[in-house]
Amino acid sequence: MDNLSAETSRRLIEISCDLASTLDLDTLLRHIILVAAEIGGAEAASLLLYNEKKQELYFQSATNTQDEPLMQGIVVPRESVAGWVAIHRQPAVVDDVHRDRRYFGKVEKALDFPTKSLLAMPMIARGKLIGVLELVNKLSGTFNDQDLDNMEVMCAQAAVAIENARLFQQSDQLSDLVHELRTPLTSINTIAYLLGRPEVTDEQRISLAGTISEETQRLNDLTTNFLDLSRLESGRTKLQFTAVELPGLIEEVCAVIEPQAALRSVSIHMDFPPDLPSLMADRDKLKQVVLNLMSNAVKYNRPNGQVYVSAWESDDRVYFAVRDTGIGMDEETRSHLFEKFFRAKNVERQSTGTGLGLSICKRIIEGHRGVLTVESQPGAGTQFTVQLPL
Repeated sequence: MDNLSAETSRRLIEISCDLASTLDLDTLLRHIILVAAEIGGAEAASLLLYNEKKQELYFQSATNTQDEPLMQGIVVPRESVAGWVAIHRQPAVVDDVHRDRRYFGKVEKALDFPTKSLLAMPMIARGKLIGVLELVNKLSGTFNDQDLDNMEVMCAQAAVAIENARLFQQSDQLSDLVHELRTPLTSINTIAYLLGRPEVTDEQRISLAGTISEETQRLNDLTTNFLDLSRLESGRTKLQFTAVELPGLIEEVCAVIEPQAALRSVSIHMDFPPDLPSLMADRDKLKQVVLNLMSNAVKYNRPNGQVYVSAWESDDRVYFAVRDTGIGMDEETRSHLFEKFFRAKNVERQSTGTGLGLSICKRIIEGHRGVLTVESQPGAGTQFTVQLPL
């Protein structure tokens, strides 16, 4: 740090302390790129994470929150500037990207963001490549040796912080999962003991075998949903944005839900304006959200109840809502509704579930830079509302 001024050294020490104390991965990544742009005097910054299993480098965070969803998940080629930095584990400074054959212009075209200069720095922790940090467009002059020194110090701290946040997240999640696995495993173990008892009748054996099947399916759902949520939280799930016609997607989900609704004599009503615009979204993930919300609206409804699905546009955003006439929930339940493994006490016996569905929905909507909210009163039904940017 001999080349750093006293003021810069002090600022970098402050930053390293802030990074070390942040264990939420999303918050940490955003903090890194904002500070990097500030320290590097750059117009923008972006952070690419490295997937060691797939040996891929992909965009995860950007200083422009509006553009971030369009960038997330884009895999950069090995021949790009960032790819070169990752392979050689050395920084790169490019004063004019359009004169460098390594420049990957897909993001610039997608966002219509003019790019001139670039500084890319590898992030390495404990000898392991974590990702690449990019500074875009030096605001004054060109990227220089001082910027390289600053970013080298900062990226060393950032890489360790990211690795620590990931480890903390994994240990926290595994602790939750182990706790949730105990109930079905204990049930299966008890049934196995009962099946070995000579006084158990054939009818009882058939019933116990059915319970084993249910508990096994519950374990399968639990682990599948847990892995889905873990990928979303770690950024390993890459959203694929395309133009989506929301009414058509909802009609597809209704066709899937109809048999389940018919069994409970629940009727479904849809209401969409004829000119509802398409939106940029990951169609499969958005369909997963609609399916979960509508399935819950039927599952926790009353016999002969109603489900109302509506969509509308307002202020460059698209909204859709799923409202039911079911049992509703109190304020205490609503406050915990999106927590992992949470299941409302008034429905635990009514229907089995993993307690992860709504957590997954919330993560998917947040990945679209949208918002998922809930309104409910005991005995008066529930409404989930999603708002998404066009």
